[in-house]
Amino acid sequence: MEKLLKELEQTDREVTTRRYFLQQSIGHLGAMALGGMMMGCDMFKGSNTAPSKDSFRLSHFAPKAKRVIFLHMSGAPSQLELFENKPLLRDLDGKDCPPSLLEGKRFAFIVGTPKMLGPYAEFNQYGQTGSWVSHHMPYFQKAVDEVTFLRAMHTDEFNHAPAQLFMHTGGPRTGRPSFGSWVTYGLGSENENLPGFIVLASGDAIPSAGKSIWGSGFLPSQYQGVQCRSEGDPVLYISDPDGMPRDLRKAAIKTISDINRVQHEEMGDPEILARIEQYELAFRMQTTVPEAMDITREPEYIHQLYGTTPGQNSYANNCLLARRLAERGVRFIQLYHADWDTHGSNSNEALEIGFVNRCKETDQATTALLTDLKQRGMLDDTLVVWGGEFGRTPMAENRGGKKAPFKGRDHHKEAFTMWMAGAGVKQGFSFGETDEIGYYGTKDRVHVHDLQATILHLMGLDHEKLTYPFQGRNFRLTDVHGKVVHQILA
Repeated sequence: MEKLLKELEQTDREVTTRRYFLQQSIGHLGAMALGGMMMGCDMFKGSNTAPSKDSFRLSHFAPKAKRVIFLHMSGAPSQLELFENKPLLRDLDGKDCPPSLLEGKRFAFIVGTPKMLGPYAEFNQYGQTGSWVSHHMPYFQKAVDEVTFLRAMHTDEFNHAPAQLFMHTGGPRTGRPSFGSWVTYGLGSENENLPGFIVLASGDAIPSAGKSIWGSGFLPSQYQGVQCRSEGDPVLYISDPDGMPRDLRKAAIKTISDINRVQHEEMGDPEILARIEQYELAFRMQTTVPEAMDITREPEYIHQLYGTTPGQNSYANNCLLARRLAERGVRFIQLYHADWDTHGSNSNEALEIGFVNRCKETDQATTALLTDLKQRGMLDDTLVVWGGEFGRTPMAENRGGKKAPFKGRDHHKEAFTMWMAGAGVKQGFSFGETDEIGYYGTKDRVHVHDLQATILHLMGLDHEKLTYPFQGRNFRLTDVHGKVVHQILA
C-alpha cells in the first residue's frame, strides 16, 4: 500500500508541475489535431470506464463462426510430402532443375542449378471425395471429408519471420495488430473471465517472428494474445504470492484501478483504460484459467483420442486445451508448433527424419480436435484453420551450391497448401490447382490477404470495414488488398 501511495504522489507531481506540462503540451496538441482529422475516432473521449469488450463493436452481418482455432505449423511444412501428389516430380528426381524455373526468381538459399527432388512420401486417395494425402498423416486420412483444401495458396514473403508476420498481421514488419487482436477488437469475448485471444506454443522454440505475431500492435493492449502454457503454471505469476490472501489482492487491484481512473480523467489516454481492464481481467483469470487449463479433468478416452500426457508441453495437450478454451467462449485460439523447417542441413531439418517426427507429433491430435469438436456439436460454429507461412520448392536445397547431407527443400512463396474446416466452409472440397511439379498455382490461387478476408467474413466481419485509425489513416488486417473466397463457403 505504501508503494501505491508513493506512485499516486509521483503521478500528482508529474501532472501539476510546469516542466511536465511543457514537455507534454506539444504532443497533446498534436494528438488533438490528429483526432480531429480522424472521422469516427473515439480515442480521446472523456469516459472514465473501460468499454465493454462485448459491446465495443457488433458483427457487420450474421456470422457462421463464433470462434477460430488457428493451427500454425511454424517453419512451413512441405506440401509436396503431405497433400500434393505429383508423379512427374518423382520421375524428375535427381535431374538438373530447368533454367526456366530459376530465371528471375529469388530464393532463400538455392544458388546455381539445384537438382529436382522427388517426394519423400507415398500418396493415396481417401474419403468420398478422393482427396490425396500422404502416408505421413494416417490419422488425417480419415478426416479429409471434413475439410476444404486451399491448394494454390501464395504469399509475398519467402523468409520465415516476415512471412509469419504477413500471415498473422497482414504485413511483413512488426508493429501491426495480429489476427486474433483484430477479431477480439471487433467482437470481444464471450467469457469475461478469460482473454478473448489465447496463444499456445509447442515444439522447441517460438516462431521466428517472436511474440509480435500475437501482439496488439497499435490497438489497445487489452486485445493482445495471452500466451498460456500446457506445462507448469498456465500463466506466469497466475498464483497469489505467499502471504497474500485473496481479499487483499482484490483490494489492491481495486486501489490500482481507482488510481488509473483518476489519471485517465486527467490525461484522457485510452491506454489507461486498457491497463484497468488488464489488471481486472488478470484478477479474474486467477480462478478461471487454472480450471480451464487442467486437462486432468478429461476422461481417459479423450486422452487416448488426442494422445495427450498431462503435464507435458506438447502439441497434443495444446489441441485438447484448444477445445476446452473454445467451450468456455474464447474467441480466437492460436496454436503454434515449431520445427517444420526442412532444409536438409541436419537431421532435424531432414524430410526423412525431422519432418516425419513433426507429422507424428501433430497428426493424431489435429484429427482428434476435428473429431472431438464434431462429436460435441461445436464444429458447426468453430472454424479450424491449418497451415504454415509458405511452401517448399520442388527442387532440393543446395545451400552454398553444395548438395545437402539430407533431403530438404527451400522456402517457396508461389504455391503451398492450407486447409479449413468447420463453420461456414464446404466439407470435402478442394479449391485451387498447381502445375505438374507443384511450383506455380495454375487455377484459383488464394493470397494470404484473401484467406484473412475470408476468415473475418465467416466471423461476421467485413474486412474492409474492420478498421482502426492510426498515424493519419484507417488501417485494417488486409491492408488495401484481399477478397473473400466465396467459392469455398457452404
